[in-house]
Amino acid sequence: MTTLSAPAGTRRRRTKGQPAGIWTATPFTKIVLAVTIVISAFPLYWMIVIASRTNGDATDVPPPFLPGGNLGENIQRVLSNPDAHYMTGLTNSLIIAVAVTASVVLISTFAGFAFARLRFKGGKILLLLVLVTMMVPLQQMGIVPLYRVMVSLGWVGSIKAVIMPYLLNGFGVFLMTQYTDQAVPNELVEAARVDGASTLRIWFNVVLPAVRPGMAVLGINTFMLTWNDFMWPLLVLTPDNPTVQVAINSLNAKYGTDYVLIFSGTLMSILPLIVVFIAFGRQIIGGLMEGAVKA
Repeated sequence: MTTLSAPAGTRRRRTKGQPAGIWTATPFTKIVLAVTIVISAFPLYWMIVIASRTNGDATDVPPPFLPGGNLGENIQRVLSNPDAHYMTGLTNSLIIAVAVTASVVLISTFAGFAFARLRFKGGKILLLLVLVTMMVPLQQMGIVPLYRVMVSLGWVGSIKAVIMPYLLNGFGVFLMTQYTDQAVPNELVEAARVDGASTLRIWFNVVLPAVRPGMAVLGINTFMLTWNDFMWPLLVLTPDNPTVQVAINSLNAKYGTDYVLIFSGTLMSILPLIVVFIAFGRQIIGGLMEGAVKA
């Protein structure tokens, strides 16, 4: 097993009991990483500060840098806002994101196994067509005909109109095809066939355990994109049945911007994303590190 060369800013320094080939970061590297973390986390911290203040504090010069004591009151204002329907939006977004993520991950894993390890006529052409769909901005170019389809089906105003068009995407199929091709040796699949395993059993017992890190990466990416989608739900859903992003947009005051209300709603909307990342973080890091180690 060989690893990539050490990144810049590190030096080889082994301690007692440390395996060979492990690189220890220098103090400069640690400082750079600490500064990067602070810069990345500051927008989230600033959102908490404004969400716990009043509008007067939010427009002060210089602005406050410590959280206030109004967070509970501001959250209550968000939940009771008659124009936003925030809890309905939160529930709709959760249903939509979970349904789309589960479908994309499951179908992409099946398709990735088929394209990577099964031989069938026209397989390469089909994979090429999948790649073509990634090169075309379907949401922007197909939004008018897609909306006409939703109207003809009578789905406008229903969350079905947001779920159904996104149950499969080309990026997921391509990602899982490449991941399966690298993570599942062809010899392992052939050995399972010799033992009498069916294609479905091979996928469940051989392929699925090997591609779980890739599924986690695809799952968190799909969940985030679906959760943050704004344009299509705004078009096909009604104001009293929104997603959470549309509900946050409705928090704008008629004659001005209520920054505290918007920041409070946004803070609540990112909590599910944080929960998902914590739940699947280990698998995500494992999937990203797959490419850093070569057998």
